[in-house]
Amino acid sequence: MKKVFFLAALALTMAANAQVLNVTSVEQLDVPAGDVKVAGIAPDGSYILLTTGANQGLKQFNLADKTMVTLSEAPGAGYNATVSTDGKTVVYRENSYDANRLRQMTLKSHNLTSGQKQQLVNKTRSSRKLAVSGNLVAARPTCSIEDRQLMITVGGTTTQLSPLGTNKSYIWPSISPNGRKVLFYVCGVGAYVCNIDGSAIQFLGHNLRAPKWYNDNVVLGMNDKDNGETVISSEIVAVNLNGQTQVLTNGIDAMYPYACSGKIVCSGLNGETYLINVR
Repeated sequence: MKKVFFLAALALTMAANAQVLNVTSVEQLDVPAGDVKVAGIAPDGSYILLTTGANQGLKQFNLADKTMVTLSEAPGAGYNATVSTDGKTVVYRENSYDANRLRQMTLKSHNLTSGQKQQLVNKTRSSRKLAVSGNLVAARPTCSIEDRQLMITVGGTTTQLSPLGTNKSYIWPSISPNGRKVLFYVCGVGAYVCNIDGSAIQFLGHNLRAPKWYNDNVVLGMNDKDNGETVISSEIVAVNLNGQTQVLTNGIDAMYPYACSGKIVCSGLNGETYLINVR
């Protein structure tokens, strides 16, 4: 049964933090809990993508009728899955290993209307090829990680960006909706944004892991804490580019946010799936 939390502590949060987003409610979706993790959301919020903690397989969960469709059962399919701007196509990778136990990746697309699958990139070890070929918006900049460095592809040309230097390890990169800024996380340091040429570097915070764009001015992330072995608590945080911060999930442990306009989906510590409604 769906659970809806109207955040009794919301007023206290607003007093302590700036209101970055207007949260109306947080609800637990009717998705069977277990080894389940959110992997994406449709641009119109009509469905979400689900995978496992190890990114094994990929499923489409329709929010209106609660139906589930399996898109892939392959290893790695839930990692960096991408939804087209019209919501009709999902692009995902499938991992395999060669005789030397080296990982190879194949890029595929799944048309949700026809059910047709297409192989976009044959087996490769380059994540850059996957990022460029998985780009569903013509001429849009893309970013990727190679050998722990941040790469940017603009107009078909890929260069190394790494704005804080090559002695850092970069993860979780993404391009803002308007294509003008890059969001990334530096291991052991925190989340940053910069222009796509690497200028105007802005620190967003250490406790903003797995960051994602909500819109061109707001970034979502998780402030998770562990005991050295497992995550024991986590909250979803919103930060705008003016430096204002807001906790969105008071009293609810949630991780790995994904967003479209008006909706944010995230995963609970025990495999629950939450929907944050924003007005």
